[in-house]
Amino acid sequence: MIITMKKQIILLAAVLMSSIGFAQTKTESSLLWEITGNNLKTPSYLFGTVHIICKEDFFMPAVVQEKFTNAEQVFLELDMDDPAMMMKMITLLQLPKGQTIKQLFGDSAFAAFDKKYQKITGMSALMFNTFKPFMLMTMLSEKSLNCKTRESYEQTFIAIAAKNGKDIKGLETLEDQVAVFDSIPDSVEVANLQNMIDNFDKNIEEFKKLITVYKSQDVEALYSFTNNSPELMDAENELLVKRNSKWIPLMQKNMESKSCFFAVGAAHLGGDIGVINLLRKQGYTVKPVKL
Repeated sequence: MIITMKKQIILLAAVLMSSIGFAQTKTESSLLWEITGNNLKTPSYLFGTVHIICKEDFFMPAVVQEKFTNAEQVFLELDMDDPAMMMKMITLLQLPKGQTIKQLFGDSAFAAFDKKYQKITGMSALMFNTFKPFMLMTMLSEKSLNCKTRESYEQTFIAIAAKNGKDIKGLETLEDQVAVFDSIPDSVEVANLQNMIDNFDKNIEEFKKLITVYKSQDVEALYSFTNNSPELMDAENELLVKRNSKWIPLMQKNMESKSCFFAVGAAHLGGDIGVINLLRKQGYTVKPVKL
């Protein structure tokens, strides 16, 4: 089962600390949401991010910075200012000892793949020969932006937190995120990699569409964009449904005692199983904040 190009882009974005998502209807469109009710003493806020974006498309309204700065506790999907994270990631993304990407492809298929990979990235896939396919997917996904200067919402929030002496916490661990892709068979991930590289020009166009939807702040449009084809239902369950459900109790616990600001991949916000609707089912009032 091969993941379609559109699905691969969005699901990669979702796992890579960011993705895309919005509200419930066009009249509720926003990337920033206020959470009140259910005996909360002070409002908390939810913001939808995209992991990486071209500089010319990046926007950070003053109200978002204000709510982030004023929050007593801030959360990203991961505690990304953890200095040990990079070393942890390198370890977790290693293939089992004795296994290589080249072996997963087979010699002839890998040679053809690597030729295209070098043309796109300027480096050989052999540099990542002992890493899981997710590493190569990440590199290809970032190249899909097709721009020289990029921005990251997560890194921007980390910088604001450092400036204001705020500690950032994570809604989950790096191990949790890597486990999502570990649940997908290697053969499927290799097929997805091949699909990405064979359709790279389409990949670029799909990413442009994705960013356009993100900037429109239309949750339903994005939700439709991510859910038009059925072939990734199992992976979506791991990437979105299960993770969203796990976050809610942690969000509730922290909001009870402190005003919080949660910044997560925006694909997690919309739909029946999105964070916004799950919070509403728990009795919270979740309203869009005009940006």
